[in-house]
Amino acid sequence: MARQTRSNDWGFPRWRGYGGARGASHVRLCDREGCDAPGDRPAPKSPNSPERWYFCEAHAAEYNRNWDYFAGLTAEEAAQREAKERREASGYADSAYNRWAGPGDGRRSREEMRALAVLELESDAGLDEAKAAWRRLAKANHPDVRPGDPEAAERFRAVQAAWDVLRSAEERRKP
Repeated sequence: MARQTRSNDWGFPRWRGYGGARGASHVRLCDREGCDAPGDRPAPKSPNSPERWYFCEAHAAEYNRNWDYFAGLTAEEAAQREAKERREASGYADSAYNRWAGPGDGRRSREEMRALAVLELESDAGLDEAKAAWRRLAKANHPDVRPGDPEAAERFRAVQAAWDVLRSAEERRKP
């Protein structure tokens, strides 16, 4: 009997992945009742259990929003677990030194991003723009300019605090 030399791939481009089988691939559906979306996001059924639910993106988000990681634990056990996981994850905290693991946009911290929002600036604004916005908003909301207005006084304090955050962050960055 002669060896088969013909391919079953039907030419170029290949209609299946390299090393893949010709049979239909198995798609697991979302474990949420009535959902027909693919369930490709595993979620634990309970703490300390290897069993998993498999949800679609929308139902995984809903599940995570209601998940209580410390359910069924006493306050003492929860504190022990939290301390253990903080010890094991200390490498992630050390990576903040490199400025790529912290909150914010990668260049600025979360506090700096909030300060820029208070000053009504975009996230890529420089210190000169922040100073100009600080002066403009401080003049507009100063208690001497708007006496007896508690909202203006509160806004003035927020603008001052935002400027202090941005200025001190800039001073820390300079050698």
